[in-house]
Amino acid sequence: MQAITSIGELERHYGTPVQASLVKVARRMTPTYRAWIARSRLCILSTVGPEGTDASPRGDDGAVVREIDPGTLALPDWKGNNRIDSLRNIVRDARVSLMFLVPGSDNVIRVNGRAQVTADQSLRDSFARDGKSPRTVILIAIEEVYAQCARALVRAGTWTGGDQSEGLPTIGDILAEMSRGAIDGEAYDAEWPGRAAASMW
Repeated sequence: MQAITSIGELERHYGTPVQASLVKVARRMTPTYRAWIARSRLCILSTVGPEGTDASPRGDDGAVVREIDPGTLALPDWKGNNRIDSLRNIVRDARVSLMFLVPGSDNVIRVNGRAQVTADQSLRDSFARDGKSPRTVILIAIEEVYAQCARALVRAGTWTGGDQSEGLPTIGDILAEMSRGAIDGEAYDAEWPGRAAASMW
């Protein structure tokens, strides 16, 4: 098997991008991109650092990000597992990408930009709910906003394929395997719903 090793070879293989794939790129929020992103409760945050790449799902029960101004988005960092892989990367390399999804839509909106992590109390408190604030807020300076091709989600039947989770290994199963039985997977799965409900925000 021979790998493609040059940009020229790659471009010859794929040909010229269609006009629609180029004209859709914006450098800041526009009315249509604003309306789309405001409906998204789920995005995937991608970062890069010395150890490699990281992609982390970020979700909320309303808009997952807040527009500070047409060139800046704010993403609260709600309670998680404290690995802080994405945050470590951002502190060392500001480049980020966000992929916004909306259930039922086969389109994905992508934002590329540069981020910083802030623990500014007033900004954190502006996201407060039930007396709790995010630990930090990620501020993203937008460099590009554009719509991704819908074909991947259409091919996968993402929103039309029904529930395909039956028979999947649970997180408890994975932890039991990876810890060689040191973690009781069944107990972990049984305790998770109550633990999550008490620590969602």
